Amino acid sequence: MSVPFQYAQDSDGELLKIAARGQEVLTNPLANRGTAFTLEERKTLGLTGLLPSGVMTITDQLKRVYAQYSAQPDDLAKYLYLNHMHDRNEVLYFRLIAEHIEEMLPIVYTPTIGKAIEEYNHWYDRPSGIYLSIDDPEDMEQALGQLGHGPDDVDLIVATDAEGILGIGDQGVGGVAITVGKLAVYTAAAGIHPHRVLPVILDVGTDNMERLNDDGYLGVRHPRVRGERYDAFVQQYVETAHRMFPHALLHWEDFAAGNATRILNKYRDDYCTFNDDIQGTAAVVVAAVLSAVKASGTPLSKHRIVIHGAGSAGTGIANLLVQLMVSQGLDEETARSHFWGLGSRGLLRDGLRLRDFQQPFARSKEELEGWTTDAPDQYTLSDVVRNVHPTILIGCSAQTGAFTEEIVKTMSAHCDRPVIMPLSNPTRKAEALPSDILKWTEGRALVATGSPFKPVMVNGVTYQIAQANNALVFPGIGLGAIAVRASRVTKGMIAAAAEAVAMHVDNRVMGASLLPSIKTLRPLSASVAIAVAQQAMEEGVATEATDNPVEKVFSAMWQPRYPRVEVI
Repeated sequence: MSVPFQYAQDSDGELLKIAARGQEVLTNPLANRGTAFTLEERKTLGLTGLLPSGVMTITDQLKRVYAQYSAQPDDLAKYLYLNHMHDRNEVLYFRLIAEHIEEMLPIVYTPTIGKAIEEYNHWYDRPSGIYLSIDDPEDMEQALGQLGHGPDDVDLIVATDAEGILGIGDQGVGGVAITVGKLAVYTAAAGIHPHRVLPVILDVGTDNMERLNDDGYLGVRHPRVRGERYDAFVQQYVETAHRMFPHALLHWEDFAAGNATRILNKYRDDYCTFNDDIQGTAAVVVAAVLSAVKASGTPLSKHRIVIHGAGSAGTGIANLLVQLMVSQGLDEETARSHFWGLGSRGLLRDGLRLRDFQQPFARSKEELEGWTTDAPDQYTLSDVVRNVHPTILIGCSAQTGAFTEEIVKTMSAHCDRPVIMPLSNPTRKAEALPSDILKWTEGRALVATGSPFKPVMVNGVTYQIAQANNALVFPGIGLGAIAVRASRVTKGMIAAAAEAVAMHVDNRVMGASLLPSIKTLRPLSASVAIAVAQQAMEEGVATEATDNPVEKVFSAMWQPRYPRVEVI
């Protein structure tokens, strides 16, 4: 056999054929099981004397590693501990996360991963990912093929250029950590096989002067390349990745607003591609909105929606809600009239320089003639709330405290159950604290946030704060697309994901969360995947249709268990 490790699937489950011996086995993270190797396996694999004598079960190992994890002094140390564990024993790593998903998701994903990315150049010790440099585009195919994958061996590629990382902006090559973290969630939540994914950094430089002046910076050391050369590099990546791995879903992560929507729109109709910051954010926020709409008793088509921070993510939320309103009977123009978006220069309106994706939400000058504003031609959030009387207020602005007491009270004075969602990450960027919102509205507000918050007690009622965490939707979207080998990720598939999440919420109890608990993430991801797969088949973009989507999705979910070993 020419390769040291070969993974196969038969009627008895996953099988790992091993031709390697000794230390080569122990240094392969997907093959290594450490003290769980049986005595017979140790003899035949040349491990005699390389491990302690005791043979442990995976349950015994989990107890030990969880205790080690819990002993770490802070969240960053916990992140690094899990990273090292990922590098030595992937099955145990994913089993640990899956069994403690609510506790560990904030460590392997947002918010802790933001701190890890900021300090990447100082804790880096082992490469994780594929590094594609814009200065060496001729090496792209060789780089993408370094792990030895064939055309049918990759289901998912997560790529970033790291310009818009988690509210902390341009982080250069350190952004590779977000692709690794994202894939960890895909695997832990939805069972995407960790051997069938690729994390990719498109290293096009950085405009972060702190990084450029750091002697330890590991990326290409020049300002970001933009314009035609950047676009050509992205196109080369898309075409090369698709040619080499034709069935892979191409996931875009943390691109800046100026590129994110433009890239998605360019490739979405020709490739199976997905932008979590736009489509995933939209899906989970819309799921929370649908849940809140149900709790409020007011149909979606009757709501007035203000989005503070109408960039790529904010307008993505608006577009998905427009799509749902249209499906409920409104024409598109009427549906758009229910939205007021604000950017860096206030309300999106005629006469401002707007991005293409913002233009459909611009308000006319005639409409604004009768408005009362604090200053001429400013149209701030306060002005919009005062004049529109919104029923739903969504924050994607990264402006700390933008939802002031005055704004919230003005809104709630005209709305019995105001829906208020300060979504900006990390926590310090939130537009308001849930405790303040609930206090200012005397517990009437329906709240969802971007970061995790503890429950809030108001007037004897405990309010569970829904976290609009993309992890509730993107693993299922990916799994559903992969299960039926979708040729594209359609708007209908995203809407199906949002509706599937909303169906898992029980709003009958006062103070109940607007979104499902992270504890249910794995079964929730499976439900989302089934809905996405069904929608893909209905729209004719599934290349492997099935009469039993439940079985199709379940069989596609990798389980974090040690596979049977066949020694070659």
